[in-house]
Amino acid sequence: SAMKIPFSGSSRLRSWVSVSVWNTSVPGWVKDELLHKIVIVFPHITGYNERERCVDRGWKTGGKAMERQRILLVEDDAEISEMLKNYLETENYEVICAFDGEEACVKFDSALFHLVLLDLMIPKISGMDVMQHIRKRSFVPVIIVSAKDSETDKTLGLALGADDYITKPFSVVEVLARIKANIRRATQYDALRGQQTVSEKSSVEKDIIMVGELTMNLSDYTLTKNGKSVELTAKEFEILKLLMQNPKKVYTKEQLYSLVWNDAYFGDENAVNVHISRLRNKIEEDSRNPRYVLTVWGIGYKLGS
Repeated sequence: SAMKIPFSGSSRLRSWVSVSVWNTSVPGWVKDELLHKIVIVFPHITGYNERERCVDRGWKTGGKAMERQRILLVEDDAEISEMLKNYLETENYEVICAFDGEEACVKFDSALFHLVLLDLMIPKISGMDVMQHIRKRSFVPVIIVSAKDSETDKTLGLALGADDYITKPFSVVEVLARIKANIRRATQYDALRGQQTVSEKSSVEKDIIMVGELTMNLSDYTLTKNGKSVELTAKEFEILKLLMQNPKKVYTKEQLYSLVWNDAYFGDENAVNVHISRLRNKIEEDSRNPRYVLTVWGIGYKLGS
């Protein structure tokens, strides 16, 4: 017989949901996943709106409109686009969809975004060209979501400025986790760059690291080489910072990924390799014969003298 699952939130949704189960001890995460699927697939039936969901989750709105982070979703497959859009909107994101590269560039230029989900195989303008268009204007986090799963495609995408790469087919739960992680890192990085105050200026010297021709300022997150500014992405800066703060330590790729990406390492070396390569291109006189970021064969990387 059917049993009502006692959701702690909306009484309308609670009275609507009925599920046949064999065990009355239904775990909380099962209820939560079911709630997700119901809202995504049947929002017109449940009438369960975004504000109710936030109250159910314990989010305080204070009677004001909730500020939502905006995502540009570039995907030519209408079904995948709709699925991701619906799922992310239930997670309180604002999602703007583009179905070809030309539309993606126009929409990116017309609004501010917290993150971009970008498919590579899109009509009119390729995903790689869209990536270059974005990187000429912004350091917004970009996650490539593509059926192209070769090492070459991943390496090229990351080399052009992508922050992450997800291959199809994918789990929407994984996509959400990576979105949160990338936005969190970008937000923390921006906050660190803008947080220097008058009271902090007296301790600037403590935040200066000098190695050879490189001078790193941890207060304003800048790097100079022979007095000239070197523009680094957030991850490039964090990698170099880690090496400069620990000049005698050798870091494995797994350690670098865990510390810089703040995420579990699953054996994919592309992200670390590509960022190291890009960093060397920016700070070394000869990236093939590096002075600052040295490879310790069979182990990882260390700071050169």
